[in-house]
Amino acid sequence: MNQPVLFEERPTENGMRIGVATLNAPQTLNGLSLDMARMLDERLMAWAADPRVAIVVLQGAGDKAFCAGGDLHGLYRSMREAPAGKPWANRYAREFFEVEYRLDYRIHTYPKPVLCWGNGFVMGGGIGLMMGASHRVVSETVRLAMPEISIGLFPDVGGSWLLNRMPGNTGVFLALTGAQLNASDAFFTGLADFHVRQADWPRLLAQLETLPWAGSAGTIGGDDAPAFAPRSMNDGLLRQALLALEPAEGLAPGPLKQHSFQINNLCSGTDLEEIYENIAALADNDDPWLSKAARTMLAGSPGTARLAFTLLLRMRQRSLEDVFRAEYVAALQAAAHGDFAEGIRALLIDKDRRPRWNPATIEAADKQWVLKFFEEPWPEDQPHPLADLGAA
Repeated sequence: MNQPVLFEERPTENGMRIGVATLNAPQTLNGLSLDMARMLDERLMAWAADPRVAIVVLQGAGDKAFCAGGDLHGLYRSMREAPAGKPWANRYAREFFEVEYRLDYRIHTYPKPVLCWGNGFVMGGGIGLMMGASHRVVSETVRLAMPEISIGLFPDVGGSWLLNRMPGNTGVFLALTGAQLNASDAFFTGLADFHVRQADWPRLLAQLETLPWAGSAGTIGGDDAPAFAPRSMNDGLLRQALLALEPAEGLAPGPLKQHSFQINNLCSGTDLEEIYENIAALADNDDPWLSKAARTMLAGSPGTARLAFTLLLRMRQRSLEDVFRAEYVAALQAAAHGDFAEGIRALLIDKDRRPRWNPATIEAADKQWVLKFFEEPWPEDQPHPLADLGAA
């Protein structure tokens, strides 16, 4: 049986090492399972403590995806087996979301440069892995999205933090529609930092092995230099290598940027019903990207729309740690009360693509209905499972 994550340490010319982690489940578009998240987290901790490792590279096996999401089949089984309406009774969901969110947070706060290769599909859980990396690189084939509206969850893995930091009201639009972004719009939304052609990726990896990385085995500064050079030196080396492979021709504006003025107007304010109606009116738009976005929203879970929108409002000024803690509660509640199981059933299990959402309308998924998704489900005397995020 193949290992779901492959790890290697590539030696460099000056004695340092490059830690490379490859998600190795191309048959599921490198969907992130609990075992994969555990393995990644453990190895990232080890590499962070290893003075010989200068940088870390995250990539996906195959050419189709870096990571197209999380382990929906495993979560579906856990929701079918757990007692209905009891979020804390679903042990698998409790562990999956805690391990996944801790891994994502670790990448956000990692003490060394992390290069993430965004090639092909990067969706849901893949966004969670990528968005915290210090050097986020996309190819011409990248397609990014947070499509949870179609499965009855919500844009988690820190999505409530990320979407709030996108230009204007574009984050609201993406949360409600799950619209896909190309490489150009990845830069527009702040999801990408560098552009490298898919064909140049092996060349980049080879070049990284030749650079004079700083660290305990490094040679920068001569024999009298301190054992550890500032991280900024390695950040700079990595940046220079990436810029050297940046295509000379620029990227044409993507559809999100092209329509950003209209989207900002449609998604302004705090009245979800009005915003929902504004987007719905695009269903017959002549532009296929706008039309598809609106139709996806209309076919998606009204409960997801309400929950995602409420999280964006509540988390607007909150820290990344607080966002992960709020999303953890909401994810457990969604696994017990929401449309999550039904969305997976319709998309991946029975594949009839005819989900029976409950509530069935945005009006029924009102401000009172959504409050249960913010109720902590564990015993009163127990701390939040993610209470220690951000602790010194």
